Amino acid sequence: MQLRADFAATEAVDLAAVDWVASPMPGVERKMLDRIGGEVARATSVVRYAPKSRFSAHTHEGGEEFLVLEGTFGDEHGSYPRLTYVRNPPGTSHSPILDEGCVILVKLRQFAADDLTPVRLDTTHPDAWHAPTPGAEVLPLHRHRDEVVRLERLAPGTVVDREVGPGGIEAFLVDGRIEKVGRLHRAWAWFRQPAGSQFSLRALDASLIYIKEGHLPAGRP
Repeated sequence: MQLRADFAATEAVDLAAVDWVASPMPGVERKMLDRIGGEVARATSVVRYAPKSRFSAHTHEGGEEFLVLEGTFGDEHGSYPRLTYVRNPPGTSHSPILDEGCVILVKLRQFAADDLTPVRLDTTHPDAWHAPTPGAEVLPLHRHRDEVVRLERLAPGTVVDREVGPGGIEAFLVDGRIEKVGRLHRAWAWFRQPAGSQFSLRALDASLIYIKEGHLPAGRP
């Protein structure tokens, strides 16, 4: 399966317009954003776990990165409430156990082979946030070589306008509303743009955005 597999293309998807698709595991559904492969795939998805659902033990050969959007994600390593950011490096394994149920933004098989740093970060603690420009606060989540992952918190009316560097950019609107290229986007909108494009938006409400830069391959795989 190939879904939005051309990394030189600009993409914008509002999740409200995407259907939930059942996974092979009962109680686990997903909305696919990009995908290359079958059940084992390089993929970006929003995944919903029903309360009391289980996912069998599995190993992430290419790594797993996720941000908890709703509820609490749990496995044998811990319990991760809303806005926890987790990186499980290549070769790690776990068995998700969802008593409460949750929704996560998850990226699979997108790690560099030597990026072996695990991350468990509760982003609700205020100490690590800093304000590089008026109206914007930034929380670094991870960095490896050219790949940079962060959260940005924007005050209403804040404008973001910058050229995308090598490796492209992905953004996911966690909370709030933004205007981008003359179009209104509400929470749970996803964007992907290649190097050299202009990443521009205006926050209409207080908005929280997940941003990942410098990681996209050129063109189609």
